[in-house]
Amino acid sequence: MSLFDLPLDKLRAYRSASTEPEDFDAFWSGTLEEARRHDLDARFEPVDTGLATVEVFDVTFAGFGGHPVKGWLTLPAGADAPLPLVVEFVGYGGGRGLPHEHLLWASTGRAHFVMDTRGQGSAWGGGGGTADPVGGGPAFPGFMTRGIDAPETYYYRRVFTDAVRAVEAARSHPLADASRTVAVGASQGGGITIAVGGLVPDLAGIAPDVPFLCDFPRATTLTDRNPYREIGNFLKTHRGRTADVRRTLSYFDGVHFAARGTAPALFSAALEDQTCPPSTVFAAFNAWAHEDKTIEVYDFNDHEGGGPYQEAAQLRWMRGRA
Repeated sequence: MSLFDLPLDKLRAYRSASTEPEDFDAFWSGTLEEARRHDLDARFEPVDTGLATVEVFDVTFAGFGGHPVKGWLTLPAGADAPLPLVVEFVGYGGGRGLPHEHLLWASTGRAHFVMDTRGQGSAWGGGGGTADPVGGGPAFPGFMTRGIDAPETYYYRRVFTDAVRAVEAARSHPLADASRTVAVGASQGGGITIAVGGLVPDLAGIAPDVPFLCDFPRATTLTDRNPYREIGNFLKTHRGRTADVRRTLSYFDGVHFAARGTAPALFSAALEDQTCPPSTVFAAFNAWAHEDKTIEVYDFNDHEGGGPYQEAAQLRWMRGRA
């Protein structure tokens, strides 16, 4: 696919038309306060993986509603002092997978925590193990319209809350240096990373790649690819409910979390990306509030983005931050 979105000079100036709810901050502070009424109950169980250079822990913690959420914590073997911490969120449909799928960050001498995404983990990778026990109204297949009738019931309210609690759980381990915590993720993981960057005020940095869940008004009308198209297909059937759906999505738009960003940021965008169109990525990047921000642009890539090249960029960027 050739270029289909705005030219690069216009992308660098683009601003989203997404309208921020007046009670955005109250909604999220109340949501997190409610979640924190449950004991975090972070448990780290050693796992015999057969890997010699790392130590792996099977993690369970209490996320939204006190529901158990899984993760992996991977440490360099023999670590005996607090380490910089990388907390990672995964892409749409995937789960935490298997421990040997996550060796990059521990190989740099950092602690690495990867969060399972509730209800997902059956589309690619090594699977997931976290249920989503909350029901919802009628939805189009996938996760984008689950509970979309109201912000209080929307699926990503639970996921974003889990993600904040994941940072808290990872930081609770004695070998994690909470002051040097960076959040990373690609696609859905990038969108979750941006939300965490807006909800957790003391991160050392965030690195979202080709992030999803940004600039919903444009994304849902520009691309016909899933997952954004799930929303259009829902509205194709549920005629007349567009305003209500847009109101719900406004509480979860990465653009509004970005406006609250308090940490240095490294974004990436791909100019031929029809899954997460580049204008939606730039909408979040341009709104990111911290002045120390950079975006890597991949001219001829689709949703795979920079791949290993972006990982190399992250390795360079992370030096001195975490």
